[in-house]
Amino acid sequence: MRKSMKLIGITGGIGAGKTAVLSLLKELCRCRVLLADDAGNEVKLPGQPCYERLVALLGQEVLAEDGTIDRKKMAALIFSDHALLEQVNGIIHPEVKRYILQEVQKEREKGEADYFFVEAALLIECGYGAILDELWYVHADEVVRAARLKESRGYSEGKIRQIMESQLGEEEFRAHCGVVIENNGDLQETRRQLEAALARAAAGGDACPGGA
Repeated sequence: MRKSMKLIGITGGIGAGKTAVLSLLKELCRCRVLLADDAGNEVKLPGQPCYERLVALLGQEVLAEDGTIDRKKMAALIFSDHALLEQVNGIIHPEVKRYILQEVQKEREKGEADYFFVEAALLIECGYGAILDELWYVHADEVVRAARLKESRGYSEGKIRQIMESQLGEEEFRAHCGVVIENNGDLQETRRQLEAALARAAAGGDACPGGA
């Protein structure tokens, strides 16, 4: 009998290297990867569930020339308005979760993937633990994360600090996640940890909160 597809969340702070981890996972197993940001963009498109509600809330000025919601314009509107941000999140997050569950069901019906990985920085805050089989935390030291962000995105020290302080701390990530993947730059070591985590998941072993 074919084993059921496992639904696993991949989370971690900015600069932790979640993209590199997902690339390795694609090499190591038969899986589908879905980025919550991509799902968020999908549900904001014209004709999709969030579009009309967001335009009604934010106004026509949030639209790009082609009629789609402009991400930068929306970010500028909600960046300094916490109440408006909460309203926007209240519209988007339930639809993103619904979209993800629909995609999970499609993959289960196909029967081709052993794992479905959902990646997002806010999996814990948005309550995804209730719908996922496991949560995996990708960890890297702050100095490593800062160096990556300066090199890949050109972020200033101030911006990096501001973003890091707005995200969950390491203790909270570890408290909620059953697997911790250390990802400080040695990809062979990261691969070894992922192979071990996949082997345990395949065997149906319980993950241990706070440890890989």
